[in-house]
Amino acid sequence: MCLTRGPRRKSQQTMRALFVIASISCTSAFAPSTRYSSYKRAKRKLGRPSALNSASDQSKGTVAAAAPRTLNLYNSLSRTKLPFEPASPPYVSMYTCGPTVYDYAHVGNFRAFLTYDVLKRALTYLGYNVDHICNLTDVDDKIIKRCDRENVSLMDLTTKYSQLFFDDLEALNIIKAREYPRATDNIDEMAKLIIDLERNGLSYQSEEGSWYFSVDKKDGYGTNLVQLDVGQMKKGASAETGGAGAQRGNLDADEYDADKEGVRDFCLWKAYKPEFDRDDATWDPVVTLEDGATKNIGKGRPGWHLECSAMARRYLGPTIDLHAGGVDLKFPHHENEIAQSEGANCAPFCNCWVHNGFVNIGNEKMSKSKGNFLTLRTACPSADDVRAYRYLVVSSQYRNPLSFTDDALSAAKGALKRLDRVKSNIVEALDANEVTGGESEMTTLVGSQLANFEAAIADDLSMPRASASLFSIVKAAEKEFKRFAKSDDDCALDLGGLRCALDAINKMDQVFGIFYDVPAVNGDEASSSEEDDLSVPGDVLDLVMQRTAAKEAKDWELADSLRTKIRELGFAVKDVKGGDPVISKV
Repeated sequence: MCLTRGPRRKSQQTMRALFVIASISCTSAFAPSTRYSSYKRAKRKLGRPSALNSASDQSKGTVAAAAPRTLNLYNSLSRTKLPFEPASPPYVSMYTCGPTVYDYAHVGNFRAFLTYDVLKRALTYLGYNVDHICNLTDVDDKIIKRCDRENVSLMDLTTKYSQLFFDDLEALNIIKAREYPRATDNIDEMAKLIIDLERNGLSYQSEEGSWYFSVDKKDGYGTNLVQLDVGQMKKGASAETGGAGAQRGNLDADEYDADKEGVRDFCLWKAYKPEFDRDDATWDPVVTLEDGATKNIGKGRPGWHLECSAMARRYLGPTIDLHAGGVDLKFPHHENEIAQSEGANCAPFCNCWVHNGFVNIGNEKMSKSKGNFLTLRTACPSADDVRAYRYLVVSSQYRNPLSFTDDALSAAKGALKRLDRVKSNIVEALDANEVTGGESEMTTLVGSQLANFEAAIADDLSMPRASASLFSIVKAAEKEFKRFAKSDDDCALDLGGLRCALDAINKMDQVFGIFYDVPAVNGDEASSSEEDDLSVPGDVLDLVMQRTAAKEAKDWELADSLRTKIRELGFAVKDVKGGDPVISKV
């Protein structure tokens, strides 16, 4: 049995000490030197990443600083803001939860991916080399049901939506991860992890063939990222503790039920069910044990949580520096990742956890289950809208909820227009004149605001403060142009100050990532098989208009009956304070 622990509020040094103790506590069959050979080969091939994950990333203007500087981050594990201390600086191993590729990602999802991007850019700016892995979930109940409904293969469906996801990342100027491993390409790794857990007494196979994690045998379960009253947890109950709800509604996130020893146990491997499962979404992996013998875990498919533990171990090793995701993933997903990874590896899983807040629409979390979601392409139909959404997200405090409204997007567009105008004016002035001059009021201000910007990003990614520093420089440049326009002919522009301002704006953009041309995407959402999701029939629009009129007349009974009729036609309507109602396909 591996070393287990209760709630953790420990320093990085203590965490590393526990790693040594835990490794010694494992049997020789679990020695890290024999278990992580594939990870070591990948590390030798990768080496230490340079400034970012590829040369193309550097072409976007992101260059690492000469030496790492301190970044304070709110660590969900310790529930405090602490200096981020990677195990082998300047190298940082970073794992983030990716999309389930059965549909378009919505703008709420992209807040998480933009948060990962700002975090990675800030780390790079401060001098760290980030090795980023982001998974793609390409098999689960929802994917299988959609494949059946549309009569397409699992590979065709998930490849399509994976590419659309990558197109949206490109449109948002998000720096790509080193790898986006697919769950279906890592089945063997997941099977090995199940066997590791079994040998450590933490997994078992039920009579009908599924594998489960034995929660009662894992000390500290439910007390790492959240504080659960485990005695009150019921089978299938909603888990919303410490602000983190179960993303898919219950303890075992997939829509699945089977015999298991404990009501809190979660599924690792789902036994094949001929009435539901598909041949292209079913595997029969065989694991080679340390002694050369083999073991078959049975025909089936992975549970939701297993893939992240398996892929983090394969690509980054048993212990990672940084893990990020939405706040709704704290429980059950991330808590289950910790249990799986530490139970199998006999080592701390992750030293720092970063969680971003929701995107709200109409004061509710945006989600597909609520029917109030907007895809990036519907919410941001123009290039200006896409850039504005990026700015709206990256200039916010990542841990707070973010309201997505027409007014908010319009304000972000206005801010970008001001930034673009000032930057263009500076470039034009510098191109037309020889830059001379030394210290001035403007250069002093720019230096001060750049220092404020760096202090802000190092303080738990305080991007509102960083934005204030950026606009202080913009305001100073605007003031200089106004002074020049009102002055006599022999008055000169402070070209040295403007050059300093432009350099600072470009340097800040290494983190903001807002000055870029939005590329045309390859996929046309309106021509997809979900075209009816975007094209609302006229009779539905008429009912929505009638309902709006009924609400304005305070005829609540009529408004409710019209909502029911709209739903019967396959659509949901969501009221938005101060804006038009959102109509979506049920």
